[in-house]
Amino acid sequence: MKAAIREAAALLEAGEIVAVPTETVYGLAADAFNADAVAKVFAAKERPAFDPLIVHISSFKELADVAEVPEDIAPVVKSLAGAFWPGPLTIVLPKTAKVPDLVTSGLPTVAVRQSGNVIFRNIGKALGRPIAAPSANRFGRISPTSASAVDKELGGRIPLIIDGGACRDGLESTIVTIEDRGEQRPLIRVLRAGPITKEELQKFGKVIIEKKIAERPDVPGQLESHYAPRTPLLMFEKPEDFVPEPGKKYGLLSYRGDPKAGYIDRHDWETVEELSPGSGKLIEAAVRLFFVMRLMDEAGLDAIVAEPVSETGLGVAIMDRLRRAATKD
Repeated sequence: MKAAIREAAALLEAGEIVAVPTETVYGLAADAFNADAVAKVFAAKERPAFDPLIVHISSFKELADVAEVPEDIAPVVKSLAGAFWPGPLTIVLPKTAKVPDLVTSGLPTVAVRQSGNVIFRNIGKALGRPIAAPSANRFGRISPTSASAVDKELGGRIPLIIDGGACRDGLESTIVTIEDRGEQRPLIRVLRAGPITKEELQKFGKVIIEKKIAERPDVPGQLESHYAPRTPLLMFEKPEDFVPEPGKKYGLLSYRGDPKAGYIDRHDWETVEELSPGSGKLIEAAVRLFFVMRLMDEAGLDAIVAEPVSETGLGVAIMDRLRRAATKD
């Protein structure tokens, strides 16, 4: 792996792009300070220039290179970084002049995190500069949680894919902003739900989860349609709302395969895939979500019906991804 890390860092130094593992999903990496390299990320992904990227730092010291931390929220930023970095928490802060406007889509703020994946951090250390890295898939499609999924999405478009195995968390990072409220507890706004939950963040301030849908996002993951399979994905308020069309092949994306949820016995499904077979553990469901969605997308179905999960803890992030992946009327 050391040789692969050196090769990745050399490619990034030369202005190329590389697919790399993180603990959340695989990322498509570029030198964050090289606008030409960042442009290759947008081109390979077919990503619109108005959708900003996350910048990854390899150590807390690098934060000052990409962001200016306002004094009034500096203690909270330090506390959150101490608790969740390295890890799947992204903090939005005013950007420095070093960060090209293309990275932030012209916004005055930059989304920053320190990855919990050792391979990714070592590539950053070898490069000696922060890395801009959105998910390594074509824009709007299912995020990749394995090197093989990256190859299916971007094979032939990029010079190198680093295989670091399956991603630990399986969902993109939680994205937050922080507001100082004087003598009251700081306000932490969750702009994208992820592996770091509301319950974990509440130790550091008052937490609000914003369900913002934007034509021009302030941070990654706010678009109405995102994380979507090519096969139409359908969601219903209750099982009885699903009325199958004759002759069509439907698959069920089930939480744990429990008949009590009302979906299993609703139809003679072509295939049933479970996020957390039998046990109903949200952490397992989060890890398996994109893998199972991709599996069903390749099953030759006419439509995928997604069973909802409880919107507590990680369930908030899972339901956010399912809603954005769902076919819109």
